[in-house]
Amino acid sequence: MLNRLFKLINVLILIIITSCSGETDNQQWTETLPKPWLLNEAEVSKILPEFHKRFPNFDDRLKAIAIWRIGTPYEVFKLGEETPPDTDPIIRLDVSDCTVHVLTSLSIVQSKTWDEAREKIIKIHYKVAEDGNQIPTYKSRWHFTSDRILSNAYTVNITNEIIDSSELENVDITLNLSDDGSELLKLDWLKKIQLSFIPNNKIDLELLEKLPKVCGVAFVRESNFKDGLAIAHEGILINQNDLIHASSDANKTVRVNLLDYYFSDENPLFDGIMIYKFVPIEKSET
Repeated sequence: MLNRLFKLINVLILIIITSCSGETDNQQWTETLPKPWLLNEAEVSKILPEFHKRFPNFDDRLKAIAIWRIGTPYEVFKLGEETPPDTDPIIRLDVSDCTVHVLTSLSIVQSKTWDEAREKIIKIHYKVAEDGNQIPTYKSRWHFTSDRILSNAYTVNITNEIIDSSELENVDITLNLSDDGSELLKLDWLKKIQLSFIPNNKIDLELLEKLPKVCGVAFVRESNFKDGLAIAHEGILINQNDLIHASSDANKTVRVNLLDYYFSDENPLFDGIMIYKFVPIEKSET
């Protein structure tokens, strides 16, 4: 009986060691890759299938890809429709801002080629028209992060699942409507929403322990409300602790401790946060 027990224990130890070794090997593999902002489309297409092989779990793969992209040069407002009024590429990895980092990572994590990633980001980044078509145009783009979190099937708000609703701050806001009555962006579009977010006095280690191991975090800035805007920044949170985000201060994508970043010099950078989960396109459409 004891011999069988010892054999079982040895098998379990071997499984644990092998699993940990495999995870370490995959992490080390990611570190050996050429940086994505230096690659052309064909080179990216060669690498993406290996991510799927080494990281079959969606969240693990998203985490690995987010880490791979650390160091990407920062430039703001660099995704477009490749036609006027915004001729920037539909997808790119050479530069990034905060939303571009989130959405392009979410598209390539579900793709094995560059062309597939381009198709995926159109699904993620653009709204479906009333006729059921999804065509990338300036007006059909999800311009407002708060609107996307509340209504997009692939970046789904879970703020109310993390903390009791009585502890949330609530605000009614009309997106894209400035205090002077003008549109912030020329979209011929306004939307009234109620935004619920976690206030600064609830953002601590205890809160982080409740979060998924991979999730999105969006940062609320109340001073933007007057412009019909709620979210000032966003990024990918991994390990319930580390924020990977495109930083205008660092001029590149960086990995930082969320609480250290948020409460820099003990002064909060923002007025609260929203938490959202990433949903694979195939899972959302089934």
